[in-house]
Amino acid sequence: MSHRRKLLALLLLLLVAGAGTAALMWSGFSGQASTPDDLRKGEASAVFAGGCFWCTESDFDHIPGVVSTTSGYIGGHTANPTYEQVSAGNTGHIEAVRVVYDPSRVSYGSLSERFFRTIDPTDEGGSFCDRGYQYRSAIFAATPEERRIATLAKDQVSQALRRPAATLILGDATFYPAEEYHQDYSRKNPARYRFYRWKCGREQRLQEVWGDVR
Repeated sequence: MSHRRKLLALLLLLLVAGAGTAALMWSGFSGQASTPDDLRKGEASAVFAGGCFWCTESDFDHIPGVVSTTSGYIGGHTANPTYEQVSAGNTGHIEAVRVVYDPSRVSYGSLSERFFRTIDPTDEGGSFCDRGYQYRSAIFAATPEERRIATLAKDQVSQALRRPAATLILGDATFYPAEEYHQDYSRKNPARYRFYRWKCGREQRLQEVWGDVR
């Protein structure tokens, strides 16, 4: 092969490799969670875990001042986890919901207090019919101030129920949005959602724990 042909072959190889790299970049693969800065001016976000994220998402959707909710996974060691991986309990992740809200309409403290009324904070083994660490109730505090507020809310719950609250107060971590079919599940599949919530005994247990205080 002549020197000129060798040079052309090398250039062609470099072009092909470059195209492959570009395609990989544009495919969105990065090995990291997809966390676009989707907060508009004046908005804030918080992450709460209350067992099945279908239920937690629906509970927050009904709070005035909440802009949006996203079901997902947080706190574990597996990047880009799937629902099957998380539900199997091998990733260290917890099912959770990222809540985007308007602080001028609802405070972080109010969200934390409302959150506790939607869970059984005394359950150390999961939430309702869903068992395992991946279904533990938790608040992921992104700042020292959020941790202080969340801890205060937890202490108040312990006093109100006269027993220690088991809800975890954890630090900030990468949040991985769940698969699309999990998003807005209660709205997209109302009959299935209501059946799951009833079968899981969520409302019955909440009435036992909180009574009319809810």
